[in-house]
Amino acid sequence: MANFGGARITGQISSITVWGVIIPVVGLCIIGWFWFSPTLYVDSWNPHHAPFFSAVGSSIAMTLWAFLGLESACANTDVVENPERNVPIAVLGGTLGAAVIYIVSTNVIAGIVPNMELANSTAPFGLAFAQMFTPEVGKVTARFMALMVMSCCGSLLGWQFTIAQVFKSSSDEGYFPKIFSRVTKVDAPVQGMLTIVIIQSGLALMTISPSLNSQFNVLVNLAVVTNIIPYILSMAALVIIQKVANVPPSKAKVANFVAFVGAMYSFYALYSSGEEAMLYGSIVTFLGWTLYGLVSPRFELKNKHG
Repeated sequence: MANFGGARITGQISSITVWGVIIPVVGLCIIGWFWFSPTLYVDSWNPHHAPFFSAVGSSIAMTLWAFLGLESACANTDVVENPERNVPIAVLGGTLGAAVIYIVSTNVIAGIVPNMELANSTAPFGLAFAQMFTPEVGKVTARFMALMVMSCCGSLLGWQFTIAQVFKSSSDEGYFPKIFSRVTKVDAPVQGMLTIVIIQSGLALMTISPSLNSQFNVLVNLAVVTNIIPYILSMAALVIIQKVANVPPSKAKVANFVAFVGAMYSFYALYSSGEEAMLYGSIVTFLGWTLYGLVSPRFELKNKHG
């Protein structure tokens, strides 16, 4: 409902709720070391004694899931002030900041909470705070959890607005039905948001599992696969984009090399996501290509008349 007020309201709310995750997570990164056990950390490092590449492969989907939002600022370019300056700062700064916080906080938790308890928990940060604080200061833990719930609400708010903006931009170009292009007086694609919520609810029901953790893993793998495919296509198009933009060869070589490394990493991530995620992700991708085949003739006609 808050998204119905437009980008300004969404941005103001998100700028407040983000502190709900910054305060407890950064706090854990700082004070968590007083409860850190090196012995527990070593025991939790590789409990199944899996080979290096097997261990990396099993965790790569979850790692990418944590960084799927790196393109959010790009998707919201149309509603950002001075996008040429602010969007690159938001993307690079946000990615680097998130990387540092994720790496430090997850490593601290591994030295506070036993591995099996973490694996079976749906709220690992809450479990860590419960281990750190005694029952006498349980209110502190409850407050930290309240902050993180607030942050989740703000994150969901921002993601829903971002997805609606992506659909709106695609609809403006003719890729999706016009319902996604319709906006209110405050430039909010409300009808598109409601349509997306219905689709998401259906997807959640389709992937329902006996436990919340199992369903989360299914959705994570599917989300990673469906996001990696456009990443690969974007990196493949980089050579042509740079030629059209007349980028100097010296700069183009560096960018192309980085894109190649990123593409190889993406292919490995696809391989590691599992057969089920690849199956469903492929179906979604082929459905998208079919949809493009249905709407592509209008672009050919437009080019001929242009």
